[in-house]
Amino acid sequence: MAVDPVPADLLYRACDLAQFDFATTAGLEDHGGLVGQERVLEALSFGASIRHQGYNLFVLGPDGAGKHEAVLRFLSGVALSQRVPSDWVYVNNFETPHKPVALELGAGTGHTLKEGMARLVDDLKATMPAIIESEEYQNRRQSIDEEYQEKQEQAFEELRTHAEAESIALLRTPAGFALAPLHEGNVLKPEEFNKLPEDERKRIENIIQGLQRELADTIEHIPGWQKEHRQRIQSLNREVAEREVERVMRELRVFFDGVIPAKTWLDAVKGDLIENIGLFAGTDASAQPPQAMLAMQAMAQGQGAGFSSADMFRRYDVNIVVENSEVARQHGSASLKAQDLADAGGYIGGGAPILYEDHPTMANLLGRVEHMPQMGALVTDFMLIKSGSLHRANGGYLLIDALKLLREPLAWEALKRAMRRRKVVIESAGEYLSLISTVTLEPDPIPLDIKIVLLGDRYLYYMLSELDPDFGELFKVAADFEDEIDREPDNELLYARLLAGFCREENLLPLDRSGVGRVIERSSRMAEDAEKLTTVLRPIVDLLREADHIARSEGAIAISAGHIDSAIDAQIGRADRMRERSLEMITRDIVMIDTEGERIGQVNGLSVLSMGSVSFGRPSRITARVRMGLGSARVMDIEREVALGGPIHTKGVLILSGYLSGQFLPEIPLSMSASIVFEQSYGGIDGDSASSAELYALISALAEAPITQGIAVTGSVNQLGEVQAIGGVNDKIEGFFDICMRRGLTGDQGVLIPAANVKHLMVRQDVVDAVERGMFAIYPIEHVEEGVELLMGAPAGVRGPDGNFPSGTIYARTEDRLAAFADNQRRFAQRSDDNGRKGA
Repeated sequence: MAVDPVPADLLYRACDLAQFDFATTAGLEDHGGLVGQERVLEALSFGASIRHQGYNLFVLGPDGAGKHEAVLRFLSGVALSQRVPSDWVYVNNFETPHKPVALELGAGTGHTLKEGMARLVDDLKATMPAIIESEEYQNRRQSIDEEYQEKQEQAFEELRTHAEAESIALLRTPAGFALAPLHEGNVLKPEEFNKLPEDERKRIENIIQGLQRELADTIEHIPGWQKEHRQRIQSLNREVAEREVERVMRELRVFFDGVIPAKTWLDAVKGDLIENIGLFAGTDASAQPPQAMLAMQAMAQGQGAGFSSADMFRRYDVNIVVENSEVARQHGSASLKAQDLADAGGYIGGGAPILYEDHPTMANLLGRVEHMPQMGALVTDFMLIKSGSLHRANGGYLLIDALKLLREPLAWEALKRAMRRRKVVIESAGEYLSLISTVTLEPDPIPLDIKIVLLGDRYLYYMLSELDPDFGELFKVAADFEDEIDREPDNELLYARLLAGFCREENLLPLDRSGVGRVIERSSRMAEDAEKLTTVLRPIVDLLREADHIARSEGAIAISAGHIDSAIDAQIGRADRMRERSLEMITRDIVMIDTEGERIGQVNGLSVLSMGSVSFGRPSRITARVRMGLGSARVMDIEREVALGGPIHTKGVLILSGYLSGQFLPEIPLSMSASIVFEQSYGGIDGDSASSAELYALISALAEAPITQGIAVTGSVNQLGEVQAIGGVNDKIEGFFDICMRRGLTGDQGVLIPAANVKHLMVRQDVVDAVERGMFAIYPIEHVEEGVELLMGAPAGVRGPDGNFPSGTIYARTEDRLAAFADNQRRFAQRSDDNGRKGA
């Protein structure tokens, strides 16, 4: 059952540079699509085209896979062929000012309405004072005033004439009108009046009382005459205003004649202007504050929603919350990256808008109503309504990072409400939580027609699918990015074009063929598979940037393999402190790892430590001790007993009991107690990649067969003894090689790996060189028996026709030891029974 080591040419799959017919990537066209992501493209195309409710997209995949850029690139092409959405504006509601009106206008026409209203107000400010001061108006106004004065004077003249006929004077005093008796044309003084005979005084008093009643009756008519006077003035003003307002509004009304909401609002504007035209006439005594204005002023004084009294013309302004004019849409190009989109505030490329919300708070999504301080209170009006990203992306696509969204309080629920309602209702967190009760604006909701694109990792997608019942109804389309693609000639050429595009986007030097080949090899190493290429491109782009820096410092005109290698070494060196300390602890014998000699029940297992962006392999000593048990095969996992072992590691240890029970003494209950531990391990351990090493240590302890310490082991095992693939095989091999290299290679050292992992090998060049020289070996193991023979230097043994393992084999010695445990257990039990009967 001899196992040959893996040949050196299978330890690292070099890129065939002969397949490339370019000198540098400068001569290659960019690859505008997604390499190896056909499933994603199909999902994006389906999700973008289907118009039914709930078919929003969740783009899932690993961080650094370029999800944002890929989705933007795809959607920018789709959006170009779609309709430019409408403008949306908020305007004053003249009847109920705290409920502003939302108007949908044609793309780019919101600015037309705003400018038109500004010109209208300016025109009225200029023309109305001139009209009021015109001779025609003044004559008509004077006629009304004179008629009013004449009516009032006539009434008092009639009363005066009547009074004088009775020898009574009608006097006008600062306190009002008064009546006094006359004698020979002069007003009698009080003392003179008191000297008159009593009958005469009573007669005069009766006359004065009657005249006072007439005076009171006349005065009672004055408010009515004043009201009539004001009404006639207002009628005159309305007549003048209606003609002038119609003139200045004619152009706007014609422009928006087919837009019913705008036409309706302009009719309301016309009525309000005519009613309150005195605002434009300067200081006019007849101009009274409009009732709507008085209401808003009252609100401003203590209720939170109203206009500043210093700018009453603000009520005719137009608040553009969504503008899709040509100017507003010049935010980018089809090659935008996610950061560019975030910096620009969105991308609207000539069709449907595409917006990336980098900070998806509730207010940033739904919009908000701002307030400003005025006379010690916070006031607001429709001009302080600010749009959210749902408003600006309406009619197009809104991209949101799912994790950022879930981190913001109330934002996820607010987004779901808007999607279910299919309209955007501006609401604040304070109102939603009933933390504030101040009266504020209640803007009209805006209908919502949008595709939401969430981007996140797979764990987040599956967690939402499991825990949120609304998620599946609202996000019916999943675009799942592949982590890796097949490494074949066509894809390698596409990868080269992809690298060419990165170099142009980042203004980097081009790569020559050797540089492209080395990046492709690095991509396979990152994918941990010689037959695959990673699609997680962020580390690749970082590597290109750093290699470009090195190449420029050397004065090179292209990035070559040497620059890529230097950049990789620099990346490792910057984050290599923990690996160096780990190696130092082992080489100084602080952490006990043997790389020579033989030990019973002791083997070197391999694990991977990840520290930030760097991972490295580290050997660990695994030991096993066995003794007789009481009627069952129990393998105690010391790591689990002290809560340092994870459930997967515990599962791997329990599998060992299954393998032993099925392999040895099938007719006799096993009576064994064993303990297994990772020596000098003070942190948590999880995963089953050390289960084969633990099994070798256990068999060695049972058979009392020493294990060579120059060979380390990785691989999980099942109950049938088959060795299964594990992750991090390259780091694990290199971790043990580095220890052996520091202590000196003997030619007897190596690593056992699962045979299924051979296709994943992309080890360092120094490891390949050592294998070529015969100083290090990597053995592919398919079954435990192969590893037993390599580690213990004796045949494992196969059960013969007689049901026994051949004498002297490792398995025969193991079974004999287990049989001895069983015999001893039976004798021990018999003695216990005998002692019990004697005591009775």
